[in-house]
Amino acid sequence: MNHTIELLICAAVGIGLAGCASSPLNDSWVLRRPLGESYETYQPPRALDQANSQPPGHPVDELTGDLSLRDALAAALLGNPDLSRFGYDVRAAEARTVQAGLWSNPELSLEIENFAGSGAFDGVDAAEITLSLSQSFPLGGDIKRRKDLARLQGRLAGWDYESARVALLTEVTQRYMDVLAAQRQVELARESLALAEQVAESIGHRIDAGDAPAVERSRATVPVATARIALRRAERSLESARVQLSLTWGSSSPAFKTVMGDLDSVEAPPPVTAFAALISQNPDVARWVTEIASRQAEMELARAEAVPDMTAGLGYRWFNETDDSALVAGVSIPLPVFDRRQGDVLAARFGVASARNQQRAVELRIEAAIASAYARLANAYDEVVGLRDDALPPATQAYHDIRQAFERGNLGYLDVLDAERTLIGLRQQYLDALAKYHGSVAELEGLIGQPLDAVNTTTPVMPSIDSTQNSSKDNDHE
Repeated sequence: MNHTIELLICAAVGIGLAGCASSPLNDSWVLRRPLGESYETYQPPRALDQANSQPPGHPVDELTGDLSLRDALAAALLGNPDLSRFGYDVRAAEARTVQAGLWSNPELSLEIENFAGSGAFDGVDAAEITLSLSQSFPLGGDIKRRKDLARLQGRLAGWDYESARVALLTEVTQRYMDVLAAQRQVELARESLALAEQVAESIGHRIDAGDAPAVERSRATVPVATARIALRRAERSLESARVQLSLTWGSSSPAFKTVMGDLDSVEAPPPVTAFAALISQNPDVARWVTEIASRQAEMELARAEAVPDMTAGLGYRWFNETDDSALVAGVSIPLPVFDRRQGDVLAARFGVASARNQQRAVELRIEAAIASAYARLANAYDEVVGLRDDALPPATQAYHDIRQAFERGNLGYLDVLDAERTLIGLRQQYLDALAKYHGSVAELEGLIGQPLDAVNTTTPVMPSIDSTQNSSKDNDHE
């Protein structure tokens, strides 16, 4: 009897060790797109206690002084709570991969028969006690198929993270350019106020000299008042843009002084045909190679689960009446007469077909987005160049000439006011065009997953199921 119990214990321990033999957390971080690939990003620790002890995101040092775009991007990639959320989703998917590779638990049962009855079965004299251990054995490769599916789903979580990373890079760049444009807007508002005050002062001198009627003094104060209102509005817009930027790295109180950059620097966009080969670099497109593989893995799992699992058991039975004992063994297999997972297999096949159509739909959507962004970029570039080279120089010269003629008494106040409004309007239009240009550049770079200045010099990163990100570049706290 003792030997039999020892045998059951050894069998239970052996099954338990086999079930515990699972691989560590799988690396589900996919290969980064070229856009911002050199920056550190925050990856949550694998240990649960470390993850729970950390605040949302990964706090970064407060940014002070003059801020560069590189500083802003680096801070956001480490401190943005939303990006960190996707990182935790990857860790959760890795944990589910571990769970998918585990065997089902063995079952230990104790049965007592033929007791507390009537006649010869009164009491426990005729009792039979059976202690047994049973284990289910998948015959269709369920565990491997389930783990393959979980691994691919983990990779999809990695693609979600990469999409969020590229989207964050785009958002930070656009908000940075918004601050840069808002700083220029404040400068423009101050220049406009200075021009209005200079004209008002000149009119005051002419009135004092008797060369102009006194009514023109009141007329000259109106542009000054409106310019002051515009300046206050520009200053408030700048402060709002600064807050919007700092929020990307988790700070609601911006401590930096100004953002640095050359807003006037523009380059002719590459030919539109150069973008066709780069659509596959968009993470929302690239993920569909893995998505289709995941749907196919679902189909393979459904087919594997159609094969019945075998349950084998071994037990020890003791007969109280004779004090004898015997082993009990059994094997059971469900008969796949009615349920052969036909519906699940068919649904999975439709899922694969649906995924292929969704892949094409996403490609068309990204292609349309690239075409729209490119049109906005090209229009903004043409507008910037046209205003800078053809409109602003003569408008500036005309204003100065009319201003001098006004001070000599050859022209009236309305001529100066018209020239001033024309010049300020063109400067505003030029600033708006610059803002649209840089915003479109950031949008296009996000859509193709790489810097715009490298469009004609790089080979597209093609999607791959097995490509993973080199974690040495990441801030992976183990």
